[in-house]
Amino acid sequence: MRLSVMAAAAVLVAATGVSGAFAQSPAQAQAASDWRTVSPENLMVIDTAKGRILVELSPLAAPNHVERVRTLANQGFYDGLKFHRVIPNFMAQTGDPQGTGEGGSDLPDLKGEFTFRRGRDAGFMPVPNAGAGLVGLVGTLPVQTQPDAQMMITADFKVDAHGLFCPGVFGMARSSSPDSANSQFYLMTGRNDGLNGIYTAFGRIVSGLDVVRALKPGAESQDGAVIDPDVMTRARMASTMPAGEAPTVRVQDPRGPAFAQTLAEARAAKGSAFNICDVQPAAEVSGA
Repeated sequence: MRLSVMAAAAVLVAATGVSGAFAQSPAQAQAASDWRTVSPENLMVIDTAKGRILVELSPLAAPNHVERVRTLANQGFYDGLKFHRVIPNFMAQTGDPQGTGEGGSDLPDLKGEFTFRRGRDAGFMPVPNAGAGLVGLVGTLPVQTQPDAQMMITADFKVDAHGLFCPGVFGMARSSSPDSANSQFYLMTGRNDGLNGIYTAFGRIVSGLDVVRALKPGAESQDGAVIDPDVMTRARMASTMPAGEAPTVRVQDPRGPAFAQTLAEARAAKGSAFNICDVQPAAEVSGA
C-alpha cells in the first residue's frame, strides 16, 4: 500500500518570517545560558549532494518513531534512498528502499503516535496569540496543548499535546491506516494544518531547511513524484559518527531572553498574521 502524506492544497501556506533562519546576533551568542546543546542521540545527520540537513528528534513526542529512525539510520538503511516525492511549499518525502512510496523496512509497522502526554517538566514555552488554542514550543517542536491547569485533574498530572506541521517539522509517512508507518518520513517545507493530530510529528530541522527546499521537485500532476530524484547519500545519528565527523548543534532555549528577542522580531515582521509557524529557536552548528 502506498505511503503518503495527505496533500491538502487549501491549507498549504509557504513559509515566511524567520522559520529556517538560524543566524544569531553577537548578544545572543554571548548569552550561553540561553542556549542548550542538542543531544547527539537525537541529532540526525542527513547528507545530500545539495548539502547537509540536521534534524533534532523529539523522543517525548513519539518515542517509538524516534527509536525506529535511530535504528534504521544507524544500520545504514537510509543511505542512497531517494527523495521520491517532493512538493514545493509542502514537503519532501524519502525513506523507501523501492523509491516508489510503496516500500519499507523489514521491521514491523508502528502504531500511530499522533499525540503525547505533556508534564510540567517538558519545558513547554507558550507563545500567546500565535494560533488556535494554546500553542508554543517544546524544544524546537511547535505544539498545541491543553493548559497546565488541567494537569491537576488528570491521573498522571499531564495533558494532551501534539506537534504542528510547520516548516522544518519532521513527520512520518503512512498509508490510510493510522498504524502503518514504517521507514518513510518527510521534511516539511511549508505549513500544513491539515496534518496536525493525524500524522506523527516528532522532530524539526535545526539546519538545512534551505537544502530541503533545493531538492528536485516532482510534477504537481504526478502528486510530486520525482523523475531522477536527489538522494540521501548518508544518514546517521550524530552519536554513532566517528570523533571529528559529528557536528555539534546548540539551539536557543525558548524560555530564555534571547528567544524572546527572536519572537519579538518575528511578531513585528508578520504583524496580525503572526503564527507559531513563523518562529523557530535560532541554531548554531559547529564541528564537522
